[in-house]
Amino acid sequence: LIALGFAFHTLGLIVRWYISGHAPMSNGYESMIFVSWVTLLAGFIFRKFADLALSATAILGGFTLMVANLSFMDPQITNLVPVLKSYWLTLHVSVITGSYGFLGLGAILGIINQILFIVKTRKNEDRITESILNLTAINHKTLILGIVFLTIGTFLGAVWANESWGRYWVWDPKETWSLITIIVYTIVTHARLVKGMKGVFTFNVLSVYAFFSVLMTYFGVNYYLSGLHSYAGGDPVPVPTFVYISIGILVLLTVTAWSNQRNFNKSNK
Repeated sequence: LIALGFAFHTLGLIVRWYISGHAPMSNGYESMIFVSWVTLLAGFIFRKFADLALSATAILGGFTLMVANLSFMDPQITNLVPVLKSYWLTLHVSVITGSYGFLGLGAILGIINQILFIVKTRKNEDRITESILNLTAINHKTLILGIVFLTIGTFLGAVWANESWGRYWVWDPKETWSLITIIVYTIVTHARLVKGMKGVFTFNVLSVYAFFSVLMTYFGVNYYLSGLHSYAGGDPVPVPTFVYISIGILVLLTVTAWSNQRNFNKSNK
């Protein structure tokens, strides 16, 4: 069923591309459905390592499509503004938004591993530990791919900016937050080399909360900050209530997982 849904999703992107005459990445709605597509693609790529990876991306992809169809997203196919009529639209936007799919998969795997830390007991210790280590290895691979695509996409954006406006970098909010996100994920992927930040649990927690930098780069910049990449017009879009609820649940999950892991380690001493 997931493969069938992915096929229809792919067909929908192709049809939208054909009708509009340009890559379906020119506004918030189109970029969201593309991120959802890349997220599922990442799941199929890493399925050979763990079937749970595909299930996780199906959930995240479905959630992304749900957000894309909220009232503040305009699904209408419109003509491109002059500055976007460039082959750089396909190159830059596809690479940089595609990275969000891989980084999103990393966040989901981090959440799943925190849940596994919560349900781990003496009876299932070996099986759960094996699953955690396997998913953590996949998580690390997805983050590496994500940061590579994000870095390449940022450089491509700088080249496009130079062609369009005669400068590579002016600290536009999007540029600034893209750089921040690269730095954040560089820290996450190298945390195991830093004393005091080593450990499977720490890595998985960081992979989850690092995704907030991606959300800020995409939603925060596009809808709440003024700049060259802003989709907002007029008053800022109100933050949906479910966002605050989700953050609260996420923090509670992390605290519970940390507490259970600490107690489990103490009992083994």
